Amino acid sequence: MPLAKITAQAYYKTMPPILDIVIRTLVVYFFILIGLRVFGKKELAQLSVVDLVLILLISNSVQNAMVGPDVTLIGGLIAAASLFVVNYFMRNVLYKSKKLSELFEGDALMLIYHGKPLVEHMARAKISMDELEAAVREHGVERIKDVDLAVLEVDGNISILSNDFKHHTVKRRRAHKVITKND
Repeated sequence: MPLAKITAQAYYKTMPPILDIVIRTLVVYFFILIGLRVFGKKELAQLSVVDLVLILLISNSVQNAMVGPDVTLIGGLIAAASLFVVNYFMRNVLYKSKKLSELFEGDALMLIYHGKPLVEHMARAKISMDELEAAVREHGVERIKDVDLAVLEVDGNISILSNDFKHHTVKRRRAHKVITKND
């Protein structure tokens, strides 16, 4: 068969099923990774209900794309193993390469400097003034004007320096707490 006339169906028929699942899984992994980076990153604890629904629907919609026609237990395990392996290698690559780490994970972002909120940076990080004030209080600082430096770290944590840069705290940003009344 001439090379120009090879169709996608013929290509997949000649590929070993395990290799097909691995390739499909890798394509989906990088597609999702790039999509999450382009459309905003948050750590899992920061996901809103809308973000959680999106991730659940994406995972459901790409499941068949990863395993193709092989919906057996082995097919699913091959896809899962491929995800573990590629994730392991990506973590190592990002650890060793500052440029790739910045590309995929971004940079730390200053949110407060000498008691003044950096509104442009807050907008870029999609952090409201209420969220920033709550983060400051979680660090034991009463008001934003008492903060020397606040930084949104690449892992989603907010670091706060206060008392002339002598008091340093790091706390994870958390999803909104649900408070229930005990009757």
